[in-house]
Amino acid sequence: MKVHVGPVAQPELEAAVVAAGAELSSAEEANALVWFGGEPSWFGSYDRPDLEWVQLPSAGIESWVASGVLREDLTFTSAAGTFAQTVAEHTLGLMLAGARQLAAMARATTWQRPEGMRSLAGSTVGIIGAGGIGKALIEMLRPFGVRVLAVNRSGKPVLGAERTWPSEDADGMRELLAESDFVVVAAPATSATSKLIDAAALRAMKSDAWLINIARGSLVDTEALVEALDAGRIGGAALDVTDPEPLPDGHPLFTHPRALISPHTANPPSLQMPALARRVEENVRRHIAGQPLLGLVDVHAGY
Repeated sequence: MKVHVGPVAQPELEAAVVAAGAELSSAEEANALVWFGGEPSWFGSYDRPDLEWVQLPSAGIESWVASGVLREDLTFTSAAGTFAQTVAEHTLGLMLAGARQLAAMARATTWQRPEGMRSLAGSTVGIIGAGGIGKALIEMLRPFGVRVLAVNRSGKPVLGAERTWPSEDADGMRELLAESDFVVVAAPATSATSKLIDAAALRAMKSDAWLINIARGSLVDTEALVEALDAGRIGGAALDVTDPEPLPDGHPLFTHPRALISPHTANPPSLQMPALARRVEENVRRHIAGQPLLGLVDVHAGY
């Protein structure tokens, strides 16, 4: 099996390919491509009739979907699940920060205890998009004795969740929003999930509930969120991703007393490459052995 890593060479990924038993090659001779360091629009220069498989470097592939270069007769895999543990850790940190009002205390310039502090233990956590990140988060939440509600694409029960609804079940989504003390958004960014958390969804949440978004900014209607925070309709929001992104200097979310912003750092570069190298090595091994690949992309679903 011949594999090319590019458009930008990456030593750690090349080492992973060799460790898995494949041969590094030029793009012209490769029958598999580990994509790294290039825009999706460049893919046409690498696409060849005898190319069998393309490994993409990220879990979210919305830019690839928008570019129109994905094709059904070529196998694409994303990094879905690769960074689940790291992102789940960040999610847990955001939840605890919201529960204990750490953002408000960090901004304080006088000795004053903030109102609204609560315990994560014994709360209800709703996870919208209970895939790899959601499942990793559920494991981390076990010591807190939380009640978990989940939404996923299939509606198949998620281990550790009291109830699971399919994403198209509007009644189930409303029930999750109404009962959750923390609503975690972890679904993929697709046309179907754009502004999934809109004004109506925010109105359905508890008045003291926290919204946590570690998926993509497009899943939350930013204007509606700011209005809900201003009006005190929800307890707060902790966002690792925003719309727009980067969030412009001076945006009200940066200084809002009910908001906490981290600049898309749930999966920092220092942790990203080692995890991606492990996924590449595993998938190259699987491809050589004729086994199912991890992170298979559903071209129609967009993830």
